[in-house]
Amino acid sequence: MSKAMKASLLSVLIFPGVGHFFLKKYIAGTLLAGAAFVSLYLVISRMVERALQIADKIERGEVQLDVAAITELISRQPTGTDALLLRIAWIVLIVSWLIGIVDSYRVGRSQGNGGVAGG
Repeated sequence: MSKAMKASLLSVLIFPGVGHFFLKKYIAGTLLAGAAFVSLYLVISRMVERALQIADKIERGEVQLDVAAITELISRQPTGTDALLLRIAWIVLIVSWLIGIVDSYRVGRSQGNGGVAGG
């Protein structure tokens, strides 16, 4: 398997930036992994926060312990600033993952051909 393919598979299957670390492109790998980590943290923290809010409503008796009622609360879309932040975090996560895949493949091919790639 080529170096480019290994690097891109690492980026696809593990985390953005891992392919760049494999190729010894530490700055690019750190930037991609950092952007992905921050956005993933925001997404997960918002999801946990929402789950805790629903659990509090159930504990206080505001919501019946019924699958349909809980499902309705879960399916409600966030609004306002929270929704915007969540959308931006998802976009940053997806874009950094795609950039990590494509760029690690590009850099790997360049290194495999004896060229020098930046990053």
